[in-house]
Amino acid sequence: MSIQVSELRDIIPTLKAGDFITLSGVVYTARDAAHKKICELLDKGEKLPFELDGSAIYYAGPTAPREGIVIGSCGPTTSSRMDKFAPRLLDLGLVAMIGKGKRSKEVIDAIVRNKAIYLCAVGGAGAIASKSIVKCDVIAFPELGCEAVRRLEFKDFPLVVGIDCNGVCALK
Repeated sequence: MSIQVSELRDIIPTLKAGDFITLSGVVYTARDAAHKKICELLDKGEKLPFELDGSAIYYAGPTAPREGIVIGSCGPTTSSRMDKFAPRLLDLGLVAMIGKGKRSKEVIDAIVRNKAIYLCAVGGAGAIASKSIVKCDVIAFPELGCEAVRRLEFKDFPLVVGIDCNGVCALK
């Protein structure tokens, strides 16, 4: 099934754990260092580098691109490192998280509470995944290097529904 990020909120209830999809549209990268800074901004009541409501975050820290390509290798990082931040962001409207590996009970509860979704990308295949990224711009925290927040444009990025909006988990 091919899905646009802008349609995710409406499509999520139809997706089941284990479904294969391709995703197109704007997705933001953020790993643990960026999540910490995002939560610090929230604590101070300051503006975030992107609108959380309706957004998808890809837990990735891409490598530098070679000449002539948009982005270097861009595979998922271990999602559990973001578990202490994820419920708060989901409660503020984040609709999808993309990464690899299992999630905590608190994250699963927040997924269910917010009718969100956890999507899994194939680990170890970052060079292949990067072929589905057509644009990449650093939009916040450039001092974090590969962990800076980036605005990516996906074109048919392959994913598996890891945890659906009912809390059913495909990860055993």
